[in-house]
Amino acid sequence: MATDKRYKKYNRKMSHSYSYGTFATIDLIKSKPAQVECVLIHDKLDSSNQDRLKELCKSNNIEIKTNVNKVIERVRDKESCNVIGVLKKYDLELEHVSNHIVLVNPSDMGNLGTIIRTCLGFGISNIAIITPAADIFHPKVIRASMGAVFQVQFKYYSDFETYKNTFINHVFYPFMLDGGIDLKTAKLEDARNYSLIFGNESSGLDPSYSNIGTSIFIRHNHRIDSLNLAMAVGIAAYEFNHKQ
Repeated sequence: MATDKRYKKYNRKMSHSYSYGTFATIDLIKSKPAQVECVLIHDKLDSSNQDRLKELCKSNNIEIKTNVNKVIERVRDKESCNVIGVLKKYDLELEHVSNHIVLVNPSDMGNLGTIIRTCLGFGISNIAIITPAADIFHPKVIRASMGAVFQVQFKYYSDFETYKNTFINHVFYPFMLDGGIDLKTAKLEDARNYSLIFGNESSGLDPSYSNIGTSIFIRHNHRIDSLNLAMAVGIAAYEFNHKQ
């Protein structure tokens, strides 16, 4: 098939991405059927999963391609992957009446995927990403999110000021090692929606963020310098979910 030549190892410049494996592809089809270009199935995929995928694709009018073993072997990153969903990239907008997670220059794809899954689990489904940043469409992010990436709203912003000026009615809570208030004692300032803001894995937020909204720190003992970014976001999302 001529179109199969398009399917090669992922890079950010592509207009499409991939979901690797049966379960991620099923999540993709269920959450974003209109964005599925096709599903590639390797001959080694067991018959029960083949039947399940074929039925799901048929009900959503999605093309399934078989006899594409060489294509899958060229694209996949693990030998055990026998299903690949081809995803057409898409743009989204954040909701003004929802709470947000704001990630400033996140660089680790595994962290980004884990954050997406964790946030969705604690009821936050809007994620702003300030560039430069990891690629949310990278298959590693999709895998780490366990399909949650297909259920959230996300948008990239070139700088934090653009985001801040777009959501002027949000209450901002930057998380910093030298934040002004302990997360455990922090209270929601009012009934407005909030934005929980986090910095890069290695450098955190610039000191200037202490002048934005109410800065917060997560108390931990001094045997470590800081928490992993995904862990910090998870703790914050959990606490704020229970403060409402």
